[in-house]
Amino acid sequence: MEISGEGAEGVPQANELSPSSIDLILRARQGEGAAWEALVRQHQEPVFRLAYLFLGDSDEAEDIAQETFIRAFQALERYDTSRPMRLWLFSIAANMARNRRRSIGRFLNAMQKLLREEPQLIRGEASDQEQRLQSQALWEAVRRLGLKDQEIVYLRFFLELSVEETAQSLGVAAGTVKSRLYRALERLRQVIEREYPELKDLWV
Repeated sequence: MEISGEGAEGVPQANELSPSSIDLILRARQGEGAAWEALVRQHQEPVFRLAYLFLGDSDEAEDIAQETFIRAFQALERYDTSRPMRLWLFSIAANMARNRRRSIGRFLNAMQKLLREEPQLIRGEASDQEQRLQSQALWEAVRRLGLKDQEIVYLRFFLELSVEETAQSLGVAAGTVKSRLYRALERLRQVIEREYPELKDLWV
């Protein structure tokens, strides 16, 4: 997932809101319900997806998404419009999802489902059956990691957030994301080399 910016005059940069979004925020702050509903429609799918990836349960993810927008609306006056709204919402949703997550099992189940649904994570020409086996092996390798390592891999590679976006979602510095990601991938590489040699040349 990327927030793109072309850098041309009048085109919002990656860390900027579009004029139309700012207008909606200002109108929502003034109590215009239609403006807030438009903002919710713009962001509800990625917020739900993030919550679902953390929890692995669509009902709970829907609850988290709804609560995210309730809390965001309550804090709208304090929202810094220099910060991308989607990342602000991600940080709210991620915090609540972590609090809601009662066991590591839900998180791992979500990862298993995601890997099964994302065959492009596996490189090379392989049959559907081979891809399923490779995806299963990769999921099992990732589940060997600690929860924080899984979290950083999730955001960077499955949600495809940039380092800066991941940092804002987690409420940490970009340097922290880089160091955590480096350590997580090193640990994952060690797991693969030790337990899943069939993935050494396949894992992207």
